[in-house]
Amino acid sequence: MSALRWTAAGTDGGARAGVLRTAHGTVPTPVFMPVGTAGTVKAMTADSVRATGARMILGNTYHLMLRPGAERVARLGGLHRMADWHGPILTDSGGFQVMSLSGLRKMDADGVTFRSHIDGSAHRLTPERSIEIQHLLGADVTMCFDECTPFPATEAQTATSMRLSMAWAARCRAAFVPRDGYGLFGIVQGGVFNALRAESVAALTEIGFEGYAIGGLAVGEGQAEMYRVLEATVPLLPADRPRYLMGVGTPDDLIGAVARGIDMFDCVLPTRSGRTARAYTSRGVLNMRNARHAEDLSPLDPDCPCPACQKHSRAYIHHLIRADEILGPMLLTWHNIQYYQTLMGRLRAAILDGRFTEEAAAIRAGWQERAIA
Repeated sequence: MSALRWTAAGTDGGARAGVLRTAHGTVPTPVFMPVGTAGTVKAMTADSVRATGARMILGNTYHLMLRPGAERVARLGGLHRMADWHGPILTDSGGFQVMSLSGLRKMDADGVTFRSHIDGSAHRLTPERSIEIQHLLGADVTMCFDECTPFPATEAQTATSMRLSMAWAARCRAAFVPRDGYGLFGIVQGGVFNALRAESVAALTEIGFEGYAIGGLAVGEGQAEMYRVLEATVPLLPADRPRYLMGVGTPDDLIGAVARGIDMFDCVLPTRSGRTARAYTSRGVLNMRNARHAEDLSPLDPDCPCPACQKHSRAYIHHLIRADEILGPMLLTWHNIQYYQTLMGRLRAAILDGRFTEEAAAIRAGWQERAIA
């Protein structure tokens, strides 16, 4: 039986290019995975997501277990069939969403009891149930159920949280059903404390996983601190396994994390920004609500192949946004996902050509040519 696997294709400094092989196809890395929380990338059809070059998306255990229900998704043929997504899918474990419910949850050593934010109904998530739900969804990459340590937290609080997550990781490993092309990722916790991060890596590598994620970052610690934690943690991870930085981030965050050896990313930023009138471009970030765009016939980004840029002007998109037409957020979401896919393609090509540092500098210089509008 051959589990999901990652193979290296080239390196340039700390940056890596590779290929992730899954039951539903191969994915070149570094890769940005659009977030499809409830079985859809918001404001996008599966065809439009594919058209951006995206090869892998996310699903959300917490939201899908509540609505329409994991067992129902399984009866409907799994998340791939239901969502018309034929490529790989990674599902998060539900831990982040459950932990963010604060007053609606009660945690113990075995798992978490919580009330639905939708209708107040009671639910229970344990490591075993999280793995079972992700199996029912049909995820190519299953994530361990963990406690997302709050920020800020003391070193003692962080240590207790991390050690609980490591105990749960062992239970997730035991509950996971191995299949060809499928894999389970462990999640490194430990906050901003190097020794705790190292302890977490040691615990996870002793258990053994098909890939390793770094969680608990981009939660308010700032970019410099995030980079510092990555620099201390990434070298400890197995070099022959994929490395996934969860919930990150801005284009600048992605470049910095790729430089430090990260292979996989996800973030709601490109889709959420599309719904709030912001466009990421090769010349910086545009706020399409601003009046300066009202009569601008130029595209969002002349270098972008997406329909928003190829068929429409800034003036038209500005009009759609001001008129509250749903097409405006749809076009901006498509554009932002396209921008992220193009960015990752440029970084991958640069790694393989041995010019990552120069390409990163050129991309960042482009952003400085025009201030945020």
